[in-house]
Amino acid sequence: MIVTFAKSYLQLVQRLYLPGSAQEIPQIQEILQKLQRSSTGWQMADGLLQSQDANVRFFGALTLTIKINKDWESLSDDTATELRDRLLSWAIRLVSGAEGPLVVRKLCSALVAYFLRSSVTWDRCIKHFLCCFCTGDVTAANTLSQHVSMEQVMQQLQPPQLMCCLWFVSMLVEEVGKMSSKSPQTHVYYQRITSNLEDVVALLQYTLGTDTQSDLKLVQEGIKCFHGVVMYAHRAWINEPNALDLLRTTTPQLIRRLFEPKLFETIVEFLTEVLQVFSSFFTSSNSHALALLLCSTPAEEHISALIVGDFGGESTAFALMLLAFGDANVQKLASSIIEPLNLKILDSLIGLLQCNGFPVSEDEICSPAIEFWTTYIEHLTDTLFEEKEEPLPWMNQALEYVMKSIEACWAKIKLPLPEVAATWDTDIRSGFSSFRADVEDLIQSSFPLLGIGIFQRFIQLALSSVGNRAWLELEATLFCINALSDAISEDGIGDESLATLFNSHLFVYMSNDALAVPIKTQQTALALIHRYTNFFERHTEHLPAMLNFLFGAIRFPTLASGASKAISALCTSCRKALVGELGPFLQQYSAMTNSPHAESNAAKEHVTGAIAAIIQAIPSEEEQVRALGELLQFVEADVRQLVPLMNANNPEDAQIVGLCALRCLVSMGKGFQYPDDLPVDLDGDESPTSIWLREPGLLIQSRIVQCLRSVFEPMRTDGDIVEAACQILRCGFTETNPGPFVFPPYVTGEVVTSSTLSTARLGYILDTAGILLSRSSKKSSSEAVSVALGCLVFITRLLSAINHDPSNEPDIASSCIDLSERLIHTHVQQFYAPAVRDPISLLFEFNLNCLETPEIIPKRCAANFWSSFCKITDRPPETQQLVDLTLQKYGPLVAQALVRNIGGKAARSELDALTELLKDMIFKQPRAKTWLENALSDPPFPSQRVTETDKRIWLQKVMKLRGARGTNQIVKDFWMACRGTNLDYAS
Repeated sequence: MIVTFAKSYLQLVQRLYLPGSAQEIPQIQEILQKLQRSSTGWQMADGLLQSQDANVRFFGALTLTIKINKDWESLSDDTATELRDRLLSWAIRLVSGAEGPLVVRKLCSALVAYFLRSSVTWDRCIKHFLCCFCTGDVTAANTLSQHVSMEQVMQQLQPPQLMCCLWFVSMLVEEVGKMSSKSPQTHVYYQRITSNLEDVVALLQYTLGTDTQSDLKLVQEGIKCFHGVVMYAHRAWINEPNALDLLRTTTPQLIRRLFEPKLFETIVEFLTEVLQVFSSFFTSSNSHALALLLCSTPAEEHISALIVGDFGGESTAFALMLLAFGDANVQKLASSIIEPLNLKILDSLIGLLQCNGFPVSEDEICSPAIEFWTTYIEHLTDTLFEEKEEPLPWMNQALEYVMKSIEACWAKIKLPLPEVAATWDTDIRSGFSSFRADVEDLIQSSFPLLGIGIFQRFIQLALSSVGNRAWLELEATLFCINALSDAISEDGIGDESLATLFNSHLFVYMSNDALAVPIKTQQTALALIHRYTNFFERHTEHLPAMLNFLFGAIRFPTLASGASKAISALCTSCRKALVGELGPFLQQYSAMTNSPHAESNAAKEHVTGAIAAIIQAIPSEEEQVRALGELLQFVEADVRQLVPLMNANNPEDAQIVGLCALRCLVSMGKGFQYPDDLPVDLDGDESPTSIWLREPGLLIQSRIVQCLRSVFEPMRTDGDIVEAACQILRCGFTETNPGPFVFPPYVTGEVVTSSTLSTARLGYILDTAGILLSRSSKKSSSEAVSVALGCLVFITRLLSAINHDPSNEPDIASSCIDLSERLIHTHVQQFYAPAVRDPISLLFEFNLNCLETPEIIPKRCAANFWSSFCKITDRPPETQQLVDLTLQKYGPLVAQALVRNIGGKAARSELDALTELLKDMIFKQPRAKTWLENALSDPPFPSQRVTETDKRIWLQKVMKLRGARGTNQIVKDFWMACRGTNLDYAS
């Protein structure tokens, strides 16, 4: 019977590794898993391990691991000891039989599983394992002291036996290293491994001392095992100096063998990761020994190979190790720079930025290299500003290397020729752009150290490139100059150098089509103007030439975006200086819009805003009206195209034209806003003499509104159209004086109330109305009141459209509640206007229902609504009386909904918003205690886990705090008790 059973599961395992149907394999797996978990699983494992088939033996070792993990609790201490001896016996037998690594490693994992059982005491398990191999049989663990030293034991062992022990150690530290350091049991494992540390170190030192000619794989596995133990030490022994010092005794052996050809890759991987993660593991003598090797002839050969573009595996691995060493020793490489070794290492690190080939595409090292130099510069900057009294003698030499790193980076960011760039895929292009961004950060961070000198250096390079017509070098230099714009442009320290550049032939050449200047170089030159607009504010004499160049560039699609942004920036910053040039500007704009090489819509929008900024700076309001009317004609011409396009059943083009028209109005409105850098009279009244309040100005405003309506009304289902229309309305919200975009409130009200449930981005429209009413609350004009009332009517209409169910349209429901909550602060009296007296009760009911909806956002919004309503205590008597009557009706119902949420119905993430409502209710409403008491005793209370005493104690606590910060924790504790996760709440 037993023989038949053994043959049965043996055949099943063999079939598992043979080709089979998709249905058969899962069935076999299910049968075998049941057998593994059965009481016969131990017998099955032994039987499988005796097979001649390696796959079957592997399954046998796997079965032992499964049985140990699943059935350990059923084993007695004596049985557990017998199991350990059985595992050791199988290890001896399999290794002696020249078993392959797959099966032996799986058996080692079973031994690790045994070691990790909490009831097991397996003292000096490493020596025990080795001694068993030495005797060829399982040795009693209590007789280890009778054996000779570890070294003598290992001398009698064969490489496969030592390899098996190394695998066991590696797996053991890996598994324990995965465990939570907070677990008490993990510390038990830490202690058990520490008690074996001397034996582990002896094993590592013996294998690392082995000649590679006798057994290369053993040495490599010893290095990998050492690697694993060190990474484990970083987690387990970081505060155990004795353990670390013992482990460190192995390091010199490893470092000495760095450049052995067959060990190089394994040792470099070890050193790189330890330097990156646990650099303090290396002693000063270790670091010195490693520094000597980094400056040796083999190291120089690797650096030379990289510089000529040979990024073979070993050289690249060496470079990453060198960078890791640099990061770990950055302080020493700065403060001890005069030492020859450090100078040589810094030269090598500079060399990593000088390798042939484009970054990412060919050169894999320059990106990690720039990270080191960024770290180096940050360290120098921190040190420089910490040492404020005495100059640092080594700083100047360190700054020379900073300059070298920047010069090397400058050479690396040069753009490829078009035929080379055409071969790059998206990932390479993105990586190259990221590298350039890293260089930009490097240059910016270097400025506090190098000062104006680095800027002047780049200006000279740019002038040289202009003279030599070296366009790619010029682009790289302009890119670097642009990187320094934030540091240079404000105080004018670089104005003299900039003037030299702007007075050169740079922009003459950029606008000369015959020179075939690369597009990217022209785009970077455009960015130069945009980045240094402050220079032109101080030196307006340069404006005409720059603007002529920009308007010339805007004709080309590839330059239009950059040119228009630069025009907008210049006109916004220098608006007063350009008032006299308004006529030519409008002529240029007219020619631009009528050109057969039509500019992009984005460029048109930017230029519209630029001209509007100049118009805003005109001292005479009459002239402002005339000029703005002329500019508005261009937008009106676009709007007039809509009807023919829509009649021709061409909605796509109509949408493009309409959206461009609205965005031009947005740019116009933003350009016409009062400049931020000029003083504003916040207390001044609107001047009744302002032209914007009289017929000429009102006519301009009427034309703007007509353009808005002409586009918005037929295209309200397009989200971009709706958003642009709202942005036009918002342009005037921040203004304190009359203006063409400071519309009467009814204009916004019309956009809101004419919308329907099908209108796109309805929430954005409602938010726009809320902003308007919040800003107009101080003036309380009759128009604002009318708009507020219209918004309330509109809200009630929307709620009816969604059947007063927030789950039908959660976003719209939330937006309606948000707007109504804003109206509480500014126009609460309109809640009681005759026009909304009946439907407003539905609004209150809706907000009450939303407190118990499963929709998270509407629930939070409703909590905010009732919180704001509870805080109304200082309105005029008539209004306050109506508010109090509302709370008399709804207060108890709100309290019931609130208590049911806190009593366990709410999600944890909703508690803070609900607690704010609770605090405001308690602090502002005298009847709150009665409401809450009744709610807590109400039969529908959702939890049976808290008693009436618990509820009473909770209410006493929150009432005593009266809205103080500790209320949140008390609410959370009560909620947890109601959920059953904190049964001792009342204590």
